[in-house]
Amino acid sequence: MNPISLVMLCLFLIVCPALAQQRSETTYSAPPSTETPFDTLLGRWVRLQGGYVITIRFIAADGKLEASYANPKPLPFHVAVVSRNGNALKLLFELRAGGYNGSTYTLRYDAANDRLIGIYDQVVVKQSFDVVFVRARS
Repeated sequence: MNPISLVMLCLFLIVCPALAQQRSETTYSAPPSTETPFDTLLGRWVRLQGGYVITIRFIAADGKLEASYANPKPLPFHVAVVSRNGNALKLLFELRAGGYNGSTYTLRYDAANDRLIGIYDQVVVKQSFDVVFVRARS
């Protein structure tokens, strides 16, 4: 047997078992989702009574919101969270800046009408108001 044929035979014997061990099927796994069940709430929400704005920029999986309030100047929320109660999404916002002294919005997401509805508890004047926020269209 000539040396070239011997080398070819050796390579064939080495490569064939390696090829036989390779999987012929390709498995596909989808990348992990970064979407949370609350992402439908992202965006700008305008209060029908007065034009105040809640902007929700980010929602963590644990329900903490990166959000701000504008009346008309932007103010940070001291507390901004969303939770699920059955099929309902409930939101709580607390303001302490700008003389709000712990005033809160307790809202729920109305999916059928794409709006936030609930109560604004204005602690400074000791009054509660029914409120509705609609999504701002840009």
